[in-house]
Amino acid sequence: MNIAEIVRRSSLIMPVNQPRFVERAFARGADAIVLDLEDSVSPREKARARTMVKDAIPMAALGGADVFVRINKATELMLEDLDAAIHPGLTGLSVPKAESAAEMHMLDELVGYWEQRRGLPAGSVQYTVAMETAKGILRAEEIAVASPRIACIGAGPEDLALDLGIEATVEGREFLYAKLRMILVATAAGVLPMGLMGTLADYADLEGLTRSAQEAYRVGFRGASLIHPAQVPICNAAYAPAPELVAWSKRLIEAFDDGVARGTASVALEGRMIDIPLAEKAHRLLARANAIAAKEAKKAAALQAAGVPTPPS
Repeated sequence: MNIAEIVRRSSLIMPVNQPRFVERAFARGADAIVLDLEDSVSPREKARARTMVKDAIPMAALGGADVFVRINKATELMLEDLDAAIHPGLTGLSVPKAESAAEMHMLDELVGYWEQRRGLPAGSVQYTVAMETAKGILRAEEIAVASPRIACIGAGPEDLALDLGIEATVEGREFLYAKLRMILVATAAGVLPMGLMGTLADYADLEGLTRSAQEAYRVGFRGASLIHPAQVPICNAAYAPAPELVAWSKRLIEAFDDGVARGTASVALEGRMIDIPLAEKAHRLLARANAIAAKEAKKAAALQAAGVPTPPS
C-alpha cells in the first residue's frame, strides 16, 4: 500500500439500509463512500442491512470513490458484518472504537479468512481506524502499527466526548490533545491522519465545517468522515493544497534545482531563503496535488461512464 497515493479528503458515511441515500452516493463527489453497519443503523435493522451490502458496494463505486464498510465493535456483530462486507470491489473496513493492538490482530485473522474465501488478493482489504475512547487515544501508538492493513487513523469526536463526559464543539479545543496526538502517531507509523478539529454533528453549519476543515488541514490532517453530501465539496477543497501554494512550490523547485546545478544547496527566491528542507516540502506538496488530480480524473471518468455530470470539487 502506497500511502502517498491515497486520497480520502472526504469519506461520506451512508446508512446502507437506506437505498435512497446509497443509490445516489456515487454522484456526490466524495473520495470514499462508507457503507455503514454501525451507529447509523438501529439494532433491529442490522440483520437486514447486512443483506444489502454486497449489492451496495458496486453501486457506491460507480463514481470512482473508494468503498468502505463500517463494522460494529461488538464481536458477535462484527463477525456477521465481515461476512456481509468482504466482497470484490471493497476497498476496506472502517473500524470504530479501537482500543488495542490485540483487536487489530484478531481482525487481521478474520479478514484474511474472508479474503481467501471470497477470492480477494491477500492483504487487499485496508482499514481506516478510529480511536473513540480515552483508552483508545492512549493506546494509539500500538494500534497504529498493529496491522499492515491500516491506511488511516483518527479520533472520533462524538464517542470520545461521550466517554469523557464533555460537550463537543465545532472548534474542538476540548479535543486538541487527542487530535494532535493522532497526527504525531500517524506520521510516525506511516499512515494518514484523518479528522476535523471538532464535531460535525450540525451538518447545516457549513461555515463552521469550513473553519474546522481548514484548520485541520493546516495542522496535518488529510481528510475527514462526513455525514451529509453538502459537506463533501467543502472538505475536498479544504484538504488540498491551495493553487497558489502549488504554483509557489513549482517556482521553488525550479529555483532550487538551478542552484544545485550551480553548486549551492540554498538559493534566494522572492525574498525567502530556500534550502533542502523547503525543497523537500515543496516536492511533497506537489506529489499530494498530483495524487489529488489523479483522483479527480478517476472520479470524472467514472461519472462520465455512468452518464452523470461531474460535481464541483
